[in-house]
Amino acid sequence: MLTFIPTPQANALFLTRQIRAIEQRAFAQPQPPDLMERAGLATAELARELIGERGDSVLVFAGPGNNGGDAFVAARHLKQWWYRVAVVFAGDPFKLSADAAKAFEAWRAGGGDVHDLVPRERRWDYVLDGLFGIGLTRDLSDKPAELVSYINELGRPVLAIDVPSGLEADSGRIMGRAVKAAATVTFIGLKPGLFTLDGPDHCGQVHLRTLGLDPSEVALAAGSLLDAGILARTLAPRPANSHKGTFGSLGIVGGAAGMAGAAFLAGRAAMRLGAGRVYVGVMDSSAAGFDALHPELMIRAADAVLKLAHLSALAVGPGMGQSAAAKGLLKNAIKTDLPLVLDADALNLLSQEGILRRAVIRRSAPTLLTPHPAEAGRLLGSSAAQVQHNRIEAAVELAGRLNCEVVLKGAGSVCASPNGRWQINPTGNPGLACAGQGDVLTGIVAALLAQGARAADALRAGVYLHGAAADDLVGAGIGPIGLSASEVIDAARKHLNAAIR
Repeated sequence: MLTFIPTPQANALFLTRQIRAIEQRAFAQPQPPDLMERAGLATAELARELIGERGDSVLVFAGPGNNGGDAFVAARHLKQWWYRVAVVFAGDPFKLSADAAKAFEAWRAGGGDVHDLVPRERRWDYVLDGLFGIGLTRDLSDKPAELVSYINELGRPVLAIDVPSGLEADSGRIMGRAVKAAATVTFIGLKPGLFTLDGPDHCGQVHLRTLGLDPSEVALAAGSLLDAGILARTLAPRPANSHKGTFGSLGIVGGAAGMAGAAFLAGRAAMRLGAGRVYVGVMDSSAAGFDALHPELMIRAADAVLKLAHLSALAVGPGMGQSAAAKGLLKNAIKTDLPLVLDADALNLLSQEGILRRAVIRRSAPTLLTPHPAEAGRLLGSSAAQVQHNRIEAAVELAGRLNCEVVLKGAGSVCASPNGRWQINPTGNPGLACAGQGDVLTGIVAALLAQGARAADALRAGVYLHGAAADDLVGAGIGPIGLSASEVIDAARKHLNAAIR
């Protein structure tokens, strides 16, 4: 799970172009603030807090741009506070911007040394990474790449300045190679790349310092982080005067031969997450009857579930396969006027059939898609690699193209709506990388839909809850290695009940 230290602007996410616009607005003031001085001081103060009593020797890496200027300011303050500081400079002092050159000279004037190579005679207690910030546009190579590798091989805690060097701030992808930081202090506003794709593996604990600016005065946040409040905003506490019909009836369709377990997992998740009645429609006739572990589930033939007149929501795809029969079931499900969750092979069939995609676009009831990158790539006519290149862009494009609510699953799952709004989910851990977790997510989301949640809220709350349940289990010493999808179901139920009081 990625740790984020909240601030007043805790959830807003800003793209690089927006951060630049905010900076330019500040610089255009009659008395512009010294943002580099503020950023460097904020970095030094956080470094001092994080170092604590663990040592006093700090190795600072300063790059050729303004990120390097921030590093020089931080180094100057740390030296004034009696830390032993050495700076490795990967740039040319004659090519620095005016602000960065000023920071460089102030460091030198205060008695600081500048090294081309890492001094070998000292053991370092802490490292500051100020090589490259949000302006990086090409893969690292040569000396910068070697310095990133050296930082990672030191085995010392690293505080990254703004973003870990080598991490693309908007997408979270690695530009050749990237620093693996224990913590990141990021400025003005949060960057989406810290929270998706490779960001969570490289930024550590994220701390926001706004530097006295209010980004909302200049730019509307491009997106936001999901937060725990989504659960209470999605479902209200249950009234005493209620019955099973109050909480909806859900149909789940899938479970072809050899894959009935996927449909059962989705059904069990839906039942335990509050759907009043759950019907599991299986295509495998040998699996029809009842679920011995959970006889509360009503097992039917797949086509029979689609004919039920009292359903509140429908989920199609878990263990469904891509047969002609599966395609027919999907076609009939799309024709219903029910809120519809499509997952797994339902998504693969959708990618193969233009007529099905057009039918989805025309639906009057909400449709929710839960693809992983490969499924999203097929739906977009591209590839998993292209989707991962910019997960936010891919999720937004898919939501708009198919008029659906979409979650692009993965590290930092991206939820997107047809209107272009998007959120990144900060919960979850590698324990979710196992068979059946997608089926459980489908069941959770569908259960929330059946209980009357709005489509966008059901998707986001379900994604947040699924990850939070896995985090709860890992926090209790269960996983991430060997964490099972079935275990997540009960943890999600416990987490939801604690949130809905």
